[in-house]
Amino acid sequence: MNNSQVFFQAFIYLLAAVVAVPLAKRIGLGSVLGYLIAGIIIGPFALSLVGSNTENIMHFAEFGVVMMLFLVGLELRPSMLWELRKSLLLTGGLQVVLTTVVITIIAKLCGLSFAVSLALGMIFTSSSTAIVLQMLHEKGWIKLNAGNTIFAILLFQDIAVIPILAFLPLLGEHSTAINNSSSGFDRWEQTLLVVAILVFIVGGSKYLLRPIFRFIANSNLNEAFTALALLLVIGISLAMNYVGLSPAMGAFLAGVVLAESEYRHELEADIEPFKGLLLGLFFISVGTNIDFIIISEHLWLIGGLVIALIIIKFLVLFVLGKSLCNARKDSWLIALTLAQGGEFCFVLISYASQNQIFTTELARELVAVVALSMLLTPVIMMFYEKILAPALSNSKQQLYSDVVNQDNQVLIAGFGRFGQIVSRYLLANGIKSTILDIDANQVDTVRKFGHKVFYGDAARMDLLEIAGLAKAKLLVIAIDDSSKAIKIGAMVKHSYPQLKILLRVRNRTDVYEALNAGFEREDIYRETFESALLVATQSYQFLGANLKQASDAAEIFRALDEEQLQKMRAYYTGKMNDDYITQAKLNSEQLEKILDADKQNS
Repeated sequence: MNNSQVFFQAFIYLLAAVVAVPLAKRIGLGSVLGYLIAGIIIGPFALSLVGSNTENIMHFAEFGVVMMLFLVGLELRPSMLWELRKSLLLTGGLQVVLTTVVITIIAKLCGLSFAVSLALGMIFTSSSTAIVLQMLHEKGWIKLNAGNTIFAILLFQDIAVIPILAFLPLLGEHSTAINNSSSGFDRWEQTLLVVAILVFIVGGSKYLLRPIFRFIANSNLNEAFTALALLLVIGISLAMNYVGLSPAMGAFLAGVVLAESEYRHELEADIEPFKGLLLGLFFISVGTNIDFIIISEHLWLIGGLVIALIIIKFLVLFVLGKSLCNARKDSWLIALTLAQGGEFCFVLISYASQNQIFTTELARELVAVVALSMLLTPVIMMFYEKILAPALSNSKQQLYSDVVNQDNQVLIAGFGRFGQIVSRYLLANGIKSTILDIDANQVDTVRKFGHKVFYGDAARMDLLEIAGLAKAKLLVIAIDDSSKAIKIGAMVKHSYPQLKILLRVRNRTDVYEALNAGFEREDIYRETFESALLVATQSYQFLGANLKQASDAAEIFRALDEEQLQKMRAYYTGKMNDDYITQAKLNSEQLEKILDADKQNS
């Protein structure tokens, strides 16, 4: 391939990403599905813009997965890994074992040899770390209890790739010869090399790299720090490849060791852009490598295998989720999210084929199965998010709400970061509150700290009345969803006009919506306004203003912001129109002039 062809292919890949991904996100498909569809369109079985030989691009793009696991490792302190030990060892370990056993038995019953059946079972334990983590971060699910469990299972699956790679040659024909020739070392040499490299990664990352990072940081050359970060990840990948192990796991381990480093955030900032671009390239490459010719030739077989794989993994994970998690909704999320094949399946299938476990034809069919299961994952998650999750929440609210009759003066709807502060302050002053929250995991967690919180949806009037709405003097609506909070407030205000309602919203436009719904301005609170103003005041002091100057400026800002907020209500029509934007600019200029005049007078 000459230089012009290389640049042309790079142009096509980047063009596909720039066009397809924003369109996919705009219509609600998500970035991962956008990348996959883009790969299919430019691939050899559609427009054929990148040719039929995309294997080199795929190998290059897999480096995005390596970088992703390095960044994941940077987020994990060893203490956090210890906290995840139950999910990691119990849930992750059981998933790998049970999936292997179930798929092996089914494959053996279908007439395959034991070696092929066992290889299939081990290979298909892996799910797509790249797709799943990308979706969890995009949708904010990584912070949920289910998100932690999913992450722990993925982590165990990725770790399990190492012993699977070591075991697969034993299932192949002439396994000893193949194993020796594939790595260039006999077993003892390879084992010693693996141990030596792992020790070097741990020890070197902890004791050798920090002085190097400090030296580079003191040079104030950002490009040198970026080069060192890339050098670290690439070097570890080469070392792991040298002994026939997963580069991603070596990068992950180095990330964990550096998680306590003072240079962690700088490393994240430097690696993140490369990771995002290479991951996108990886997803596009998966799309281009889906072999539609072999799919069309064996449509029913491959389609059946894709469905079987998803169902088997779903059932195993759902049973585990039900056994080890409290919330039914969590079990569905865990099972549906991890019910596909993963990027390590491609590696393991190729390795099994090299060791004569799979025929070339079978390997091609299995690659198509894995790729199609990955392609279906974003669609399955759309089904969960749009249809299944709301249905589960509604049924759960009807069946399992545990609100009992209460007669406290205060009723708080929502017990997140905002509602907790309100409740703690009132309790410290001897005032008890009845608290409702719709997140079952949050309810279970805060109950352990002694808070009396009930599971229930504050949008249901019957639950509010059971919780003592008729006897309460005050309702504090502290839920995250501002539009839902306003609707709850309007509903309660209509039935209980004498009840005092304090409403938490996010921003100025939410204030306008609440005012239009009939709330008084003094009953509406923007959650971040006061804390942000406090930070701004302290910043002004740090930059040279004295305490009185900073405090006076804050009071002027607060009063003028309130005046402008009331004035801007007339320009707000449900969206940011041109008149609203023009007035906002005039307000900023007015605010700057007033504060400047105050500074001159002080």
